[in-house]
Amino acid sequence: MLSQKFRYADGVLPNVIALSYTLGAYSGGILLLALTELPGQILGTLLVAHGLILSSYFFHEFAHNAIFKAAEDNARWGTLMTWINGSCYATFNDLRRKHVRHHVDRADVITFDFKAFLLKSPAWLRRLVLMLEWAYIPAVELIMHGYVMILPFIAAEKKQNRGRVLSIIAVRALALTALGLVSPAGLLGYAIAYLIMLHVLRFADAYQHTYDAFAILQGGSVPDDKVRDHTYEQRNTYSNLVSVAHPALNLLLLNFSYHNAHHERPIEPWYRLPQLHEKLFAAEYQQVLPMTTLLAAHHRYRVKRILSSDYGDVLEISAGHLDPSAFYGAVGVSFLTAV
Repeated sequence: MLSQKFRYADGVLPNVIALSYTLGAYSGGILLLALTELPGQILGTLLVAHGLILSSYFFHEFAHNAIFKAAEDNARWGTLMTWINGSCYATFNDLRRKHVRHHVDRADVITFDFKAFLLKSPAWLRRLVLMLEWAYIPAVELIMHGYVMILPFIAAEKKQNRGRVLSIIAVRALALTALGLVSPAGLLGYAIAYLIMLHVLRFADAYQHTYDAFAILQGGSVPDDKVRDHTYEQRNTYSNLVSVAHPALNLLLLNFSYHNAHHERPIEPWYRLPQLHEKLFAAEYQQVLPMTTLLAAHHRYRVKRILSSDYGDVLEISAGHLDPSAFYGAVGVSFLTAV
């Protein structure tokens, strides 16, 4: 019966295991936050954080219809994932549509130009955001998620979603209030888990492309100012692997780091991406940037990347080897906030 539901016959076992872990980590972590003391709450925070992270990457799988045969099943499960990770203020279809444009247009198609917003904002607000980012508080990501929440109230074309958004706010506020009443420390742990998710997702997103970014709410087109073909796509895409030596560690991010392979075949399911990567690319593939080589740049440019007009440079230092030390990285390009 299950094999008839899943898109690929070999996907039943890995998807059942991974989805069960995602739901179990999230719900079990909340129970630990609510019902245990500090040691258990620390474990609960980490479990909730990982559940949030995996739910985000599973949403991405469902958006590509890579899990189930029926689009309706992918939409239902994708919507569930958005409820877990807090991106449910936008509809699954809106999130999916904008992410598909990222692949079709070969650009970072976003909803809100936060850089233009900050440059036009009062100096005190701009300084506050930069100060928070310096202190490792992901202010830009919080702004982007907040923008999705208020979008139906400031954009006429989204006004039909106002009641839906208010209902979601009420439900989630009640749930968080209940957790806080049961355990104030547990509510703090949940907030920390959410921030961990934002940091992990933004670190992964920051170094997967050197695309151009365009703020497009609805419709619109990417400027025809350069050839954005398959060669451009792969040359401006990077596989920021968690580990090259220990591929199993990439499962921590549902293999999302095999990004060149994903862009080569977007409907390839997460559990096949390592094999597709091996098949397509040589062992010394130039576009592989292990995360260990990106940590210094992520720290060094944590403020500079906020208002930078580009993502910096990835320099070729020798055949098959890149130097990412001047790679500022992207910010505010999460598929959870592109609607």
